[in-house]
Amino acid sequence: MTGLLYQLILLLSGRFGLWVFYIYAWIVAAGFFFLFPARAAAGVRFYRALYPGRTGFCHILCTWRQYQHFTTVFLDRYLLHAGCGISRTSEGWHFLEDAVRKGSGGIILMSHMGNWEMAAHLLRQENMPLLLYMGKKHKEQIEKMQKESLMHSGVHILAADEDEQSPFALVEGLRFLRSGGLVSMTGDILWQENQKYVTVSFLNHEIRVPETPHMLALVSGAPIFIFFAFRTGHCCYHFSVTEPLYVRSASREERKEAVRRSAQHYASLLEKALRKYPCQWYHFRPFLF
Repeated sequence: MTGLLYQLILLLSGRFGLWVFYIYAWIVAAGFFFLFPARAAAGVRFYRALYPGRTGFCHILCTWRQYQHFTTVFLDRYLLHAGCGISRTSEGWHFLEDAVRKGSGGIILMSHMGNWEMAAHLLRQENMPLLLYMGKKHKEQIEKMQKESLMHSGVHILAADEDEQSPFALVEGLRFLRSGGLVSMTGDILWQENQKYVTVSFLNHEIRVPETPHMLALVSGAPIFIFFAFRTGHCCYHFSVTEPLYVRSASREERKEAVRRSAQHYASLLEKALRKYPCQWYHFRPFLF
């Protein structure tokens, strides 16, 4: 979907009602499901791993629901900027407040589950200093609008090209952490082929997750907060923040294992969250090995 068409749909929805958005979003999601079978097949394989005892039709249906549910990300973005109130419940939010108040900083580890964008806007609404690492796609349009919206709200954005050699340099993150800010990174996707990763267990498969967040926590001494933002209803969200996780090693030789343990802890919590909100998995690339 191009940026111009997306803005047109939002304009028509504002004039005639949200039914315009719902109909168009259903058509677009259906188009991606049917016209890009390789992507859909990756989803089917993923849900086969999540529900190994169920039928193939069930796995296909889960993938269809995944595509349709993804449209709520764009709907809620529109409602947020239209001034509609977003209600929320939360658990563990005080961990972030404590980190900001004490000036210790922290690494927020988000995922392609639920709606992390809603969480980023809320963090800024509560005046929490936030630096967000994001990937940047070639010829992106809607994603560019997303980044501009976040920057306008006061979020610091560091975007890296898919072919950039050093996408997640630690220097800026370290500087922001030492100033008492929160650095947000994605924990479940690799943006570059040469990006450093950690292999962990997930759904009885191996997956590769970025090494950088865990290494940054080790080097800086700042804690990791694993953050999930799930949609629980129309304009309703539940935010979950884990207690601080510190990545520590007694020697350089133990660093690799300390990083692996941290990454595995994240993967285990990711699997637990997935089982609770299976349709809010918005990772459309092959994920399991």
